[in-house]
Amino acid sequence: MADWPEHAIWWQLHPISFTGAAPAASPGSSPDAGRLSRIEAWLDYLVDLGCNGLLLGPVFASETHGYDVVDHFRIDPRLGTEVDFVHLAGQCQARGVRLLLDGVFNHVGRGFGPFQDVLAHGRSSAYAPWFQLDFDAGADGADGFGYADFEGHRELVALNHAEPAVQDYVASVMTHWLDRGASGWRLDAAYAVPLPFWRAVTDRVRAAHPDIWLVGEVIQGDYIAAVRDGGLDSVTQYELWKGIWSSLNDPNFFELAHTLTRHNEFAAAFLPQTFAGNHDVTRLASQLTDPGHLPHALAVLFTVAGSPSVYAGDEQAFRGVKYDRAGGDDEIRPAFPATPGDLAPDGWPTYRLHQDLIGLRRRHPWLARAATEVLTVRNEALAYRASHPEGGTDLAVLLNVSADKVSFDLQGRAARYLLGSDDAATSGVVAPDGWAILELAPRAGE
Repeated sequence: MADWPEHAIWWQLHPISFTGAAPAASPGSSPDAGRLSRIEAWLDYLVDLGCNGLLLGPVFASETHGYDVVDHFRIDPRLGTEVDFVHLAGQCQARGVRLLLDGVFNHVGRGFGPFQDVLAHGRSSAYAPWFQLDFDAGADGADGFGYADFEGHRELVALNHAEPAVQDYVASVMTHWLDRGASGWRLDAAYAVPLPFWRAVTDRVRAAHPDIWLVGEVIQGDYIAAVRDGGLDSVTQYELWKGIWSSLNDPNFFELAHTLTRHNEFAAAFLPQTFAGNHDVTRLASQLTDPGHLPHALAVLFTVAGSPSVYAGDEQAFRGVKYDRAGGDDEIRPAFPATPGDLAPDGWPTYRLHQDLIGLRRRHPWLARAATEVLTVRNEALAYRASHPEGGTDLAVLLNVSADKVSFDLQGRAARYLLGSDDAATSGVVAPDGWAILELAPRAGE
């Protein structure tokens, strides 16, 4: 695997909503060349934040939100054209920013060309093997046949991943956009796709682009097997996401302690893609019962192993709740203003907190591969050590969500305050609802 992902910190956004594009495509409309340029206006902002990666949601022609793709080889006209994309990729490269694309290859929209051919010609269509069809099922609405969909969403037609032509298609799509400036792919709903399919495709794509990073969206299950057997480099670390906010809300740091032990196992096998928020979940500032614990959550994100991402707006403490209904993503996927200067002033303290934590991580790049060891765990207090993989100086992270001060045992090691709510924490004592990140001196003889 390439080593650059170890130094990548991502800023993630959902292009269609971020740019204020229409929520549904208008067939035959002319491309809107101005939309992708709105993202370009935010590149210096993400660099100032400390990020060096742009993780884009779907940008390909689709019917609505981008996950119902109709043409993977065409930029969504609501965003612009391939020329606009190549320009954006060039602007990223000029700033040292890696570009990760969102590949929706488990399913397609009903307007996808090959599926439209099946609708027109039935079982005689040359594209019938591309889908999981049942022509003996009788009428399926107006279609006259049955087809597999994605998790009950009839507008999302599942592909047949055992079909070699589908493998050829996906490999060619991925290579096409890597040739035009992308550095890798987030593979949407990777958990729903057979691992042999991913292995066949990723081997072919990696042969042409050995320096890429491929991240599978895996919510639960065997993360290590997904990487090992699917030929992926990483998966989305949902266990850590849940452990962070849930342990703070309960409060129950025993859950996070267990999560960190699991995280060590994953990090020993691959570089996890870590996050405290993304385009599919309630925003962190709304998820936390006590917004005063947001620094505690971020301290964990930026001191454990992985390649972390920040969902656009979380660095400004945007609020928004995810609902399981039509339009349920609207709050968490708002349109952004034309420039960062148009943001409301009350979010900038959280932005600066992100800068401080990302800056700390930049000064300790080994954190990408660090192992964590829990030193103290109680319901309302947690201390863990992030250990340098080659030994020497370590970091200690002290978290207190109780109404009382807590004294943590630093195991006799001298400490230097790096960041937190109280620089007196070098003694191991953390004030109520406080947090601290300390640098621990090496033990004698180390």
